This record gives sequence, C-alpha cells and structure tokens, in this order.
Amino acid sequence: MNPTSTDQAKAPEVENLGLLMHVPLHLTVELGSCKMPVAEILKLGTGSIVELDRAANAPVELLVNNRPIARGEIVAVDESFGLRITELLPFQTST
Repeated sequence: MNPTSTDQAKAPEVENLGLLMHVPLHLTVELGSCKMPVAEILKLGTGSIVELDRAANAPVELLVNNRPIARGEIVAVDESFGLRITELLPFQTST
C-alpha cells in the first residue's frame, strides 16, 4: 500500500508531537484558597487551621502549568494522596 500525500504531510506532525511527549509539566491540585492579612499569617503555627473557600465535598481542580484542565476528588492511595479525575474541562486558549 502506497502512503498518500496526506499521510506524508502528517508524518512530520507526528514526529514533532513525539518530541513534546517528554517535556515535563508542573501539575498542581488546588484544594482551595483564602486571603489573610500578614498579621494572621504570622500567628500560624503547628496545629493551626486555615479555612479555605471550598466545601469539604466540593471537587478540587487539577492545574497544568497553572491552567485548570480537570476536576476530581481526593483519594488515599496507600499512604499517599491522589486525585480521581471526574471531569475534564474544555481547553481555553490564553488571550
């Protein structure tokens, strides 16, 4: 079977995509956030509780290079935490 011109045009794209497969990305799971004055932050210590802006049962966000890509729930895996993805978010380009 002879490759078509379309297949030949896609070959460099596939090779270029292969180069990107080993680029490390920074993944973050965001549980929530809050605002605190410096005076309150300086009072924090062992055992302090910081109240976040998210309900305990609300999904958390998975960020790749600070961009949200998915939502999910926190799970325990052996003695570590993990994220079970429950929703993929639509891709948004930066403006």
